[in-house]
Amino acid sequence: MGFSALALQGAGAAASTVGSYFAAQSQKSALNAQADVADINARMAESTAQSALYQGQQQEISSRLKTGQLKSSQRVSMAANGIDLGSGTATNILTTTDTMGEIDANTIAANAVRSAFGYRTQATNFQNDALTKRATGSAISPISSAVGTLLTGAGQVAGSWYAMNKAGALNNKGG
Repeated sequence: MGFSALALQGAGAAASTVGSYFAAQSQKSALNAQADVADINARMAESTAQSALYQGQQQEISSRLKTGQLKSSQRVSMAANGIDLGSGTATNILTTTDTMGEIDANTIAANAVRSAFGYRTQATNFQNDALTKRATGSAISPISSAVGTLLTGAGQVAGSWYAMNKAGALNNKGG
């Protein structure tokens, strides 16, 4: 009966050793897969940042064109109403139109830069996450994990054998 218990305990230690190896290998693989996903997310965030900048440039161009059209309409209207385009009033109106148009265009450009910065910050965070996961994964050694589990199991089996032997449970007396 004593040898059977020790054999079962030894088999359990062997199974735990194999399980420990595959659990560590699985954890390592999962971390590498998560790092790959983080890399993809970083590339997508950078692509979105570039898109935000491009869209901002297009909106800025459109805003400047609208300002130019407005200014042309103002000139035509003032000239049609007999207002001297060199007069103080005409100059003030056209200068205000230029200033407001420039403010609008600069606001659009600044918003695009802020948006792109946010996406680039996300990309950096994803890249850091990928680096961390890869570093953690490379620090996992399935063999070391298995050896540690094997040594622990072997120590427990040896301790049980010693205790059973000391108690006389392993003696084959009596038949």
